[in-house]
Amino acid sequence: MSEQTAAPVPPRTTIQTRTTPMSGPIPRPGGAGRARRRVTLAALPAALLTLAVAGAAPGATAPEGPVPAAAPAALAAAQAAAPHAVRGRAPGTSRPGAFDAAPARAALERLLPHHARQFTLVPDPGTGAGADTFTVSGTAGAITVRGSTGATLLTGVGWYLQHIAGADIGWPGDSIGMLPAQLPAVPEPVTRSAQVPHRYALNDTDDGYSGPYRTFEQHQRQIDLLALHGVNEVFVQAGAEYPYYRALQRFGYTAEELRQWIPGPGHQSWWLLQNLSGFGGPVTEQLMRGRAELGGRIAEQLRGLGMTPVLPGYFGTVPPGFAARNAGAVTVPQGDWAGFDRPDWLDPSSPVFAKLAADYYAEQRAVFGDSAMYRMSPLHEGGQTGSVDVKAAAGAVQQALWAAHPGALWAVLGWQDDPTKELLAGVDTSKLLILDGLSDRYNRLDREARWGGAPYAMGTIYNFGGHTTTGANTSVWIDRFKAWRAKSDSALAGTAYLPEATGTNPAAFDLFTDLAWEPGPVDQRKWFAEFAGRRYGRPDAQASAAWEELRKGPYSTSSGLWSESQDSLFSARPSLTATGSAYWSPKSMRYPAGSVRRALDHLLKVDPRLRGSSAYRFDLVDTARQALANHSRVLLPRIKAAYEARDLALFRELTGEWAHREQQLDELVGSDPNFLLGPWLSAARAHGSDRAEQDRYEYDARSILSVWGRQSTSEGGFLHDYANREWSGLVSELYARRWSSYFASLEDALVRRAAPRAIDWHSFEERWARLTTRHPDRPSGDPYVLAAGIAASLPAVK
Repeated sequence: MSEQTAAPVPPRTTIQTRTTPMSGPIPRPGGAGRARRRVTLAALPAALLTLAVAGAAPGATAPEGPVPAAAPAALAAAQAAAPHAVRGRAPGTSRPGAFDAAPARAALERLLPHHARQFTLVPDPGTGAGADTFTVSGTAGAITVRGSTGATLLTGVGWYLQHIAGADIGWPGDSIGMLPAQLPAVPEPVTRSAQVPHRYALNDTDDGYSGPYRTFEQHQRQIDLLALHGVNEVFVQAGAEYPYYRALQRFGYTAEELRQWIPGPGHQSWWLLQNLSGFGGPVTEQLMRGRAELGGRIAEQLRGLGMTPVLPGYFGTVPPGFAARNAGAVTVPQGDWAGFDRPDWLDPSSPVFAKLAADYYAEQRAVFGDSAMYRMSPLHEGGQTGSVDVKAAAGAVQQALWAAHPGALWAVLGWQDDPTKELLAGVDTSKLLILDGLSDRYNRLDREARWGGAPYAMGTIYNFGGHTTTGANTSVWIDRFKAWRAKSDSALAGTAYLPEATGTNPAAFDLFTDLAWEPGPVDQRKWFAEFAGRRYGRPDAQASAAWEELRKGPYSTSSGLWSESQDSLFSARPSLTATGSAYWSPKSMRYPAGSVRRALDHLLKVDPRLRGSSAYRFDLVDTARQALANHSRVLLPRIKAAYEARDLALFRELTGEWAHREQQLDELVGSDPNFLLGPWLSAARAHGSDRAEQDRYEYDARSILSVWGRQSTSEGGFLHDYANREWSGLVSELYARRWSSYFASLEDALVRRAAPRAIDWHSFEERWARLTTRHPDRPSGDPYVLAAGIAASLPAVK
């Protein structure tokens, strides 16, 4: 749950669905006929696909080469293979003779609507001797990208934008408005191959902390960005509750019981991790069916690009009373997780487990299709083994997976003590991938010795809970990726992009995903200088100076204890001795605060012609926000000193400044769409069919940001403010009011010369979580004027 103890954080073979009294299974997205036609095209031999799209010009999607006649036998073979082609391809396995590049073309049209026609995308699955590879070439206005998969075609486009066109499509913010009408030529063809087969993305918690009520279009944008940055394996959580809901009704549970057991979408990440159940619910069947349809569309979108949808696997989570309702079942109580009662664990060695797992995978297949990779972490963050033989249980989990999906890869999170030696001893580790969430956090790590040579991906969790703090241990990434790959016994097989929430720190996202595609060592200083140039569309001395300051400061923090920088005191539960907002966040600055303050001054001096992009706006607001957040650590000790000296006048002056700074902060972040509370709440309410359901889902969305859970978990489990973030609306409606109430109590105490009155903070925060007040969905105010005002009012630094 913490950085110390792990955060709450911390895929068609036909199987006939059995008839049940519940409503029928959800049809595959697009309908079976449409899916089959799409798959048939993907399975066609290269010659036939060439016939279909020959004569491509810039803006087209076509393979190159001669066009032989199509043999009827080849066509029949392609059609026969089609029903199985939706399976996710395991990295490194042989590719089909051709693939449909139309999904990549569609993504390109979304990413570059005014320039997509200047690209020709050429499917070239035979390149790279198994490694994903792209080649970029072409003249001005006619760029050709050849690639081994649809996603790799987009990675090639991303490389071109970064290294030739000098533009950035970040997460968030872009500078594509600065692109010339005619794209520049590629001086000479450039080929890049992935240095590792696995480029995995998304923490188990991403859905909860980045947006559990997102639309398909928002997920689609996320997939486009991941493909553009070289990712090929993506965790798909949306709708993961539906296979449980369907399957468990055949094991003694009513639909109503299961709707009470399954949490609201904002808290489902931790239910899948076997940490809790029920909170934020009950959910409706309509909600679950909608989320399952969404998840199925996400999986299909990934498959269309040749990416692997990583689906949740089944490892034994069951509702209360399972053993009493199913003869021969053995369950193990899992105890407590941060004050929540964990769901029971069904012993995977029991015959009932195999039956339930088979039903689960059948229901999952009906909606999500098949995959080559499944995500499971048994005994995550302190689960109890009881009398279960962990080695035998791990083997049974893998066998149940293979019974449904022969040879599928099991992805397990490397976190705290997991995976244990006992678990690894029970499985075929050649079909396992450890997603190392601690690669950049601690020192003296030997992953080969720790995991007995099992394949692993070097990962990073530089964001916890969706905090808006800036920074990452980027120099650690660069040094370790090079050194760990060079080891004689290296088992490094990939990268794992694992922030608990995505959509923050675009520089960190760009740099980490670059590692897997750079053939030589990455020079951190050179990388940031080039990033500054493309981030705003062309080189600028002030932009370069700003990013050099950020590089030296928040993006050069060291390993040893933390992988995330400190959060803000403005978002902390009030106390004169507060050192952080989230219980497990760093308690002090991890870099010199002056670096961010100087970066803000430089960004304000960037050429006015470069200030119109969403990239510049986001970076300016984010840097000014961080400068204010850092100032909170200077201001609070001064308030404490004034209170202890009983200097009422100074206390009033300083607490007045604190309130002013919070108002500045709320107005500043209200000027950029990435820092608004309104869309977060509106999305939740949009999923409710009536007022009561809307209010329930809004509570789910608000509580994850504040109290997190019920009082015993918020207080006893220290979960309150775990997902703190400096968003407009959240600052003004919760954080500022909280501090105002606190300072009023202290001022009253000074006046009365008495002890300050106690405040029940959980009740205060719970009342906020139960509100249904509306907040703007669109930004307001001029970000430049607001940032300049903050810079002018903050102390200057050398």
